[in-house]
Amino acid sequence: MRTRLLLLALLAGPAAAEDAHGTLNPPEMGMDRVMQNIRNGQTDMVTCASGYYVTKKGDHEEARELFELCASQGGYTAAMTWMGQLENNGLGGEYDPDAAADWDRRAAEKGDPVGKFNYGIALMRGHGVPRDETLGREFVDEAAADGLKIAKRLQDAGYDLDEVTPDADDWKYAPLF
Repeated sequence: MRTRLLLLALLAGPAAAEDAHGTLNPPEMGMDRVMQNIRNGQTDMVTCASGYYVTKKGDHEEARELFELCASQGGYTAAMTWMGQLENNGLGGEYDPDAAADWDRRAAEKGDPVGKFNYGIALMRGHGVPRDETLGREFVDEAAADGLKIAKRLQDAGYDLDEVTPDADDWKYAPLF
């Protein structure tokens, strides 16, 4: 009887090889496991850090799923800044500068230097939030004080945004009126 069950399990494949004791040979590594973790609500550091790879290979919809859960449930600030990047570039969803600024603000409020820098730039431009150059510079200054080199570079350039984001994106940040 046990031999028949084992044979049936092998013929049915690993996904169907379940019994009262769990799944036989579950995925232990790789992106299938990462996304399985996310879909099961698991937001550990390794799973959430895998979002970088998911984004870089171009699976932006899966990256959104991963980063959104890691940011919202796990409180991972790097996931928040990645969500801001996805929203700001319309990757895996609609272009949404308001949502991008909100994700960066949330990361900044939790002390993340990249979140501070990104939110500071959004404030200086008025992109996704009302323009407030003074407050924006304060966030950039905090990021620089935290050791973020790009923030220090922006300070040294007199807060000239072309220093850190050249004119390739002027169309996106130009006033609409």
